[in-house]
Amino acid sequence: MQDEKRFAVLIDADNVSAKYIKYILDEISNYGVATYKRIYGDWTRPNTSSWKDLLLENSITPVQQYGYTVGKNATDSAMIIDAMDILYSGNVEGFCIVSSDSDFTKLASRLRESGMLVVGMGEKKTPKPFIAACNQFKFLDIIAETEQKGDKELNIESKSEESNMDQSNKAESSHDNSSDSDKTMTDINVIKSAVIKMMNEVDEGTQRMNMGELGSRLVKRYPDFDVRNYGDTKLSKFLKKFDFLEITTDGREGSSMWVSLISDKDQDKTIKAPAPRNKPRYKKNYKKKPR
Repeated sequence: MQDEKRFAVLIDADNVSAKYIKYILDEISNYGVATYKRIYGDWTRPNTSSWKDLLLENSITPVQQYGYTVGKNATDSAMIIDAMDILYSGNVEGFCIVSSDSDFTKLASRLRESGMLVVGMGEKKTPKPFIAACNQFKFLDIIAETEQKGDKELNIESKSEESNMDQSNKAESSHDNSSDSDKTMTDINVIKSAVIKMMNEVDEGTQRMNMGELGSRLVKRYPDFDVRNYGDTKLSKFLKKFDFLEITTDGREGSSMWVSLISDKDQDKTIKAPAPRNKPRYKKNYKKKPR
């Protein structure tokens, strides 16, 4: 596996909603590690209040930028200046510019000219020039809609499983002292949906992912991910609990382990076919010869 790229994530708070913060960090974790996480805006305005709690939870550094004149956006200039300073520092290999503003088109082009991998993120209203200037561009509103649909489907399955649980066990768990700590730990259903999403993004030619790479991506996406939090000592045992995954071994003595999604056809094969019915034996009718 290649060395992870270091990214500078620069967010324009004037053009991006706070509800997208999870999707921003999740997406950039697929490319590398976010060493710089900065967000720019005028934090004296009431419209930026929705960001404040999220900045602490995700360790994002707010950069204060006052609007010097009415109708002018000073945030863009502050982001561009910081981006160039970070570029010349040589501490990153890529940039993530989060905005739906076309004013960052020239910045994205300049960063690419310097050999940087530029990932842009914004809404569907983002102008085409800014999208074309990036190496890759992610539509945050589409990503949010897709993941919300997947979460709804997963919740339907989880509710059916919870209905089979014993009511007494639920009562005991509600009074357990560790209930507060469980709230801060990444939920197992969140891990499941992330695994399904990552496996669906695998190339059709391979249709499988190395188990070590899958575990590495989960750690980058969820810093608190540890199989011991879910009662397992090995990643292989943890993944075997997911009935939608198939784990195979490869290499000498099965040293390399691979993970793939179980298709609907494979699941049908596991269902035993009904035993064939015995064909009735028909007796031949012999006509008696007249004497």
